[in-house]
Amino acid sequence: MWKNLTACWAILLGIGFMMLANGLQGTLLGVRASIEGFETFTTGIMMSGYFIGLFIGSIVAPILVNRVGHIRVFSALASLASISILFHGVYIDPWIWMAMRVITGISFAGFYVVAESWLNDRASNETRGKVLSVYMVIVTGSMGAGQFLLNLAKPDAIDLFILISVIISFGLIPILLTVKPAPSFTTSSKMSVIDLYRASPLAVIGNCLTGMAHGTIFGLGAIYATEVLADIKSISWFMACFLIGSLILQWPVGYISDRIGRRGVMAALSIAAIVCCLLAVFVPKNSLFFYLVIVALGGVAMPMYSICVAYANDRLAPHQIIGASGSLVMVSGIGAMTGPITIAFLMDSFGMAFYFWGIALVFMTILLFTLIRIGTRPGIAPAEQSALVAGPFGTPIAEYLSPGSVEYAEAVATHELGKLDEQEDVTERQL
Repeated sequence: MWKNLTACWAILLGIGFMMLANGLQGTLLGVRASIEGFETFTTGIMMSGYFIGLFIGSIVAPILVNRVGHIRVFSALASLASISILFHGVYIDPWIWMAMRVITGISFAGFYVVAESWLNDRASNETRGKVLSVYMVIVTGSMGAGQFLLNLAKPDAIDLFILISVIISFGLIPILLTVKPAPSFTTSSKMSVIDLYRASPLAVIGNCLTGMAHGTIFGLGAIYATEVLADIKSISWFMACFLIGSLILQWPVGYISDRIGRRGVMAALSIAAIVCCLLAVFVPKNSLFFYLVIVALGGVAMPMYSICVAYANDRLAPHQIIGASGSLVMVSGIGAMTGPITIAFLMDSFGMAFYFWGIALVFMTILLFTLIRIGTRPGIAPAEQSALVAGPFGTPIAEYLSPGSVEYAEAVATHELGKLDEQEDVTERQL
């Protein structure tokens, strides 16, 4: 594993810088929007631009990488992301900010595609899961650390926007200086959302609703915190607690789901998330218990994405897993786009407390649909499940380009054998 990590140090360091900037940027924009007096609903639309860009980028970036290569795509998108953040500091307008958030989302989707396909190529079948675990710790940890950079300067000045641009530029340096050749990259055919829904309704609905919850947590969290917490330091800790919880519970939850079944874990996580949201509404803000509740909420909300993806893989044949990835990204992206807009409207109408009420409502819907599916379809024995690869929010492509599971290896083998058969057919016809 250490040999694989050494071979990937440039991409790991680069993505670490990018996530550091991403963590700071999302929170800074929420705080600055409140300072500038943007309406909550308008801010929700603006913040959803990132998830719109992430959705678009997850489709476009693989095509670009396939055409011009990893390093060129990473470099071009880093420049684009660095430029777009500076526009936020120069032009204080929610609609310009939304356009820039779309560009940022496209850029970061490209970063994920480059990083995860690079790691997938460098890692062996024996070490892929461990390498991805290190990568995911770097992504989540860097995003969490980025929250605390908010304390380095006043959010109503341009300084922090410049700092984000500088950090992104630093992230580009190790990629450009690497002497290792970039890996090869191929894309696969897609499985439609309708076909995926027929195979696993719970995976599709659960993934979409989980996207709504995650989009709300990170799209509107800074807005809520600015209104109810005391200072910038408290806002930083509030946003970081979600990611701390994810780091603590992501792998234990995955381990349990591999052994007792996905649907029971999904129901339990939904109940725990609802309880955490109710506690967050009523406990005193700025108390230690409040922040512990947020850690717990992050710990039970973040792993739901990986559980949904693993459940979909359990219901698919090995040769379908790669093709289904695009549809899973699509439904998750739709949820992440609509979540901040919908909940922001409710926050405008019913008050800031609906930030947590809205998240609770999403998980209540997941719980009800999970119980319905438990009653209408038999479960899969834990021994027959695919191995779960935990992934934090923000890396919607990791599960599809780089899962370290036997099923994925079989799917790749099937895909490659199919291509070889096609090539042999062509050769025979030519002869």
